[in-house]
Amino acid sequence: MKTDSCPLCMREQPIFFYQSNRVNLVRDFLQCTNCQLVFVPSRFHLSAAQQKYRYLEHNNDPMDSGYRDFLSRLMAPLLPLLKEGDTGLDFGCGPGPALAEMLKESGYEMDLYDPLFQDNDSTLKNTYDFVTCTETIEHFIHPASDFVLLDSVVKNGGVVGIMTSILYEEVLFEDWYYKLDPTHVSFYTPSTMEWISDHFNWIIKSTHKNLYFFIKQGL
Repeated sequence: MKTDSCPLCMREQPIFFYQSNRVNLVRDFLQCTNCQLVFVPSRFHLSAAQQKYRYLEHNNDPMDSGYRDFLSRLMAPLLPLLKEGDTGLDFGCGPGPALAEMLKESGYEMDLYDPLFQDNDSTLKNTYDFVTCTETIEHFIHPASDFVLLDSVVKNGGVVGIMTSILYEEVLFEDWYYKLDPTHVSFYTPSTMEWISDHFNWIIKSTHKNLYFFIKQGL
């Protein structure tokens, strides 16, 4: 079986982790022995058009109370880390940028970026006091370059807030719902998040279940 190098740290020779043989979702999962990322090899990835179709099936209505409650898991611990007048970017906002709307309602100026729904290159030329990234990094096909891009839009001393389902040690992967979405191709262990922190010089400010808040220190 052909193996790919790790798409995050580029270490070669990842190890076999799991194989899914579900109807309409046959794909392999590999794990990097360096950063501990679990990932789906590129030969199993959906096309951009297929990904977009899948995302549009989600209920991402910015006015939906259930969706707002879900996003408040990140927003509530984020707000104490921000200052009045801070500007933010919702990175990977999707078709319904609810979190950005919620932060605007709290008095923060927000910009949007999403490669499929808000592909605005001018946004990526700016830097921000804080960047939110909710239910996004699991979709990163090229996490090495995607995290470099994310890092480039955060000011030194700025906050990066990430929400994704973390592959904790106690998770039974075979039964884990998160692997069933065909657009989910990168899965992060706590060790992976530590690697990201060390590599980008992002200090882990706080963690909650499936949440990480970093402070960018700069090089």
